[in-house]
Amino acid sequence: MNRDQKFFDLYSLVIGGLAAIGLALFILAMEMAEVTQGVYTQETDEFQAAINERIQPLSQVYLPGEADAAARPAASAPAAPEPVATTMTGPQVYNSACIACHGTGVGGAPKVGDPAVWAERMAKGMETLSQHAIEGFIGSAGVMPAKGGRTDLSDEEVVDAVRYMVDEST
Repeated sequence: MNRDQKFFDLYSLVIGGLAAIGLALFILAMEMAEVTQGVYTQETDEFQAAINERIQPLSQVYLPGEADAAARPAASAPAAPEPVATTMTGPQVYNSACIACHGTGVGGAPKVGDPAVWAERMAKGMETLSQHAIEGFIGSAGVMPAKGGRTDLSDEEVVDAVRYMVDEST
């Protein structure tokens, strides 16, 4: 006999032995299961109730329109609070909108703090100056957009800003 044949015979013997041991363990396990779990194969009402209690779901899902969902009160969405409108003061309006042009004199805008330029405009009166600021104005020096381009400002806020600029320039 050569070495390969000897190895093959030994290998077949080991595999056959392992298969026999596996089959014996399987049969032994089946017999043990019959002995130890045979009591539970006769399902009684108590046994079935215990199983149902253990596997009961934690919650249930209902689709819209199903009966049980209508029995529960629906949560209403909280009402959205109305935004609080705050009125800005003259300096606040000037610093947020007017300073872009009136701080540097861009586009012919009278610079705040230059009394000579503001005196000429004040000669027309505070009412006319405020009206031009609210409605917009096209003059020889340039263009003043309505409310300085900030249409979200109220007329009162614009008038306060004009008053602030006049006070700072006189």
